[in-house]
Amino acid sequence: MTTSVKWLGHSAFQVITGGKSILIDPFFNGNPAAQISAGDVAADVILVTHGHGDHVGDTVEIAKRTGALVISNFEIITWFQKQGVENAHPMHIGGSHRFDFATVKLTIAHHGSELPDGSYGGNPTGIILKIADGNIYFAGDTGLFYDMKLIGEENIAVAVLPIGDNFTMGPEDSIKAIKLLEPQTVIPAHYNTWPLIDQDAAAWGDRVATETSAKPAVLQVGDEYIL
Repeated sequence: MTTSVKWLGHSAFQVITGGKSILIDPFFNGNPAAQISAGDVAADVILVTHGHGDHVGDTVEIAKRTGALVISNFEIITWFQKQGVENAHPMHIGGSHRFDFATVKLTIAHHGSELPDGSYGGNPTGIILKIADGNIYFAGDTGLFYDMKLIGEENIAVAVLPIGDNFTMGPEDSIKAIKLLEPQTVIPAHYNTWPLIDQDAAAWGDRVATETSAKPAVLQVGDEYIL
């Protein structure tokens, strides 16, 4: 089995594993970094880290079109169900569940989670996808926290970390995060979508390569990393 991780812009990713298309935070419409629309993407599963509009994105539209299983925290799932999403599975921080495509575990993240209409979105989360090809950690929107060291004990093959700064940790703190997580490979996210979060990802990658034990994988939108 081969697993691929494709960057779709901002914090939107597509993981293909075992013939399943898994979308993470599918924000396309209104996303200046996106190269595809919500109507074009295939989805069997959608995972949402928190309630902000640039992460909830087009989940409702995609889920209704494809029938994809939507997974998020309890509060966000309840909100999705009120929007007409029928195929949904609620989880919460620290919980794991084994699905037919992977085992999903939700982790803490330090951020907000208000939903687009102002509804309460519960606590933000990170996501660990436990797949035969290797465990993938999507940190979601978060600042640096020392418990990343515990997340690293999950044997992370690929860590997807925000580096945009201002709303999340920036390059400096992400280097510290990588040292705590000790992943094999790290992919940057949540940067260069708008000027406020512009970063030099190539320079960041050089720092990862020289200051940590991880291999940087700086993707262009539409590029994929193969586990």
